Amino acid sequence: MKKTAIAAALLIAAILSGCNSDADVASQNLSTAAANFQINRRIVFYNGFTGEYMLTIEGLCSKDNSSTDTKLAIICKTGPNEYKKHFLGLSNDVTYFIEQLEPAAASTYRYKVVFKPSAIVPDIEVK
Repeated sequence: MKKTAIAAALLIAAILSGCNSDADVASQNLSTAAANFQINRRIVFYNGFTGEYMLTIEGLCSKDNSSTDTKLAIICKTGPNEYKKHFLGLSNDVTYFIEQLEPAAASTYRYKVVFKPSAIVPDIEVK
């Protein structure tokens, strides 16, 4: 009886360990939407030494995967097939924050998955 109770408790713990909170699911869905240029954002670069804003970028923007501890890359969608990429060096006195400008719907009941065949089959350019 004791072994059965322990096995049942372990099974329940294993099942629940795979569950995420509603906030985790909503956060992931909002991040996915932002990465697909569906969220209006404001990115502000701030100089902590002078206390002044250095640069503000607004629009359908996402933090690029090439960002590092010392470089932030932002890519913004400016038209149906047009994008702009911005870079800023980060240092001890320069930081940034990204603000979502408007609320967005995000399901807490399921993950959002975006399938893009163009990412799997590349556009090949011959020179």
